[in-house]
Amino acid sequence: MKRRTLLKGMAATAASGLLVRRAAADSVLKIGISMPITGAGFNAVGRQLQAALKLYMAQHGDTVAGRKIELIIRDDGGAADTAHRLIQEMIVNDKVDVLGIGITPTALAIAPLATEAKKVTLVMSSGASITTAKCPYFVRAGFLLSQQSWILAEWAAKNGSSHVVSLVNDWAPGIEAETAFKTRFTQVGGTIVEAIRLPLANPDFAPFLQRIADLKPDTAFIYFPGTQAPIFAKQFAERGLGKSGIKIIGPGDLTDDDDLNNMGDQMLGMITAGPYSAAHNSPLNKTYVAGIEKAGHFRPDFVSLGGYDGLHLLYEALKKTNGNSDGDALIATMKGMAFESPRGPISIDAATRDIVNNIYIRKVEKINGQLWNTEFQTFPNVKDPMKSA
Repeated sequence: MKRRTLLKGMAATAASGLLVRRAAADSVLKIGISMPITGAGFNAVGRQLQAALKLYMAQHGDTVAGRKIELIIRDDGGAADTAHRLIQEMIVNDKVDVLGIGITPTALAIAPLATEAKKVTLVMSSGASITTAKCPYFVRAGFLLSQQSWILAEWAAKNGSSHVVSLVNDWAPGIEAETAFKTRFTQVGGTIVEAIRLPLANPDFAPFLQRIADLKPDTAFIYFPGTQAPIFAKQFAERGLGKSGIKIIGPGDLTDDDDLNNMGDQMLGMITAGPYSAAHNSPLNKTYVAGIEKAGHFRPDFVSLGGYDGLHLLYEALKKTNGNSDGDALIATMKGMAFESPRGPISIDAATRDIVNNIYIRKVEKINGQLWNTEFQTFPNVKDPMKSA
């Protein structure tokens, strides 16, 4: 009798567990995303990310491993305190299973919330190396400025640059871009003539342009976020510095794919390093670019891939966990995952949860009447050099 009772109890427990697993598998999986959609500084980030998220779901469906995917997208305007409030509301009120976050200040602001709630968070548009160290559930699906700056330093030193002035915004991504470039450039024998930082908000470029002209370096390494990079690059060329013999180089933001055609022919020949170009020659990327252009009537840039590859990463992880969205289970599955992206082969560093991807040296060229970042040299499978150095 005791044995039969025990067996019945075990069977009931197993059945109950099966029902729970089935219920979980059949439930809606909510992804709560905070990103800048309005505001002059970073609204293009939201536009790119939303288009990429919608395209991925249009291509791959809204159900994975028995879970229907629901996106809950909120506009934080790029403000850290707003993102903190929105993410907290989505965790508490909307009962989201997974989080997504945009730029660096907002990612850093919500790190304690994601840690406490144990929610896997897709870091879609923070290029600062420090970001993933702030939360064990952060996984970077986007880009790293340190990768681009480090590789560009190597390339510049081998291609005629010996005396460089660096100019970046005084915030975490800018400082990390400067640090990575300076570290590698001096390692390979170059000299940083001067490292200049300027405020993130409403910078006046004129005095810095004059300072570069006075210092007469052979090269200027420039990094600004959002809309500032193309404005500076245009002014650099328009004020005659482009004809002074001073080369201007920088991470991919400098010649953003989405803005490039509006910058004019003064951008022709400019060299940048980046993880992606809309001109990347692969069947997957051609489909991707066509999909974004058809749906949004604009060209995708490197930011967009944080959304597209982020969802791909999540979908593949859910397939492996059979729909289990527990934070520890998901993050463990994501570590070391590798797949093909529109940018080329990518993977997630198991030690740092950072993106590992190719870095391409690109040159602005005109093809069929349009400006493109054409890739002419590839540095494969680059990790975060500031963490692996």
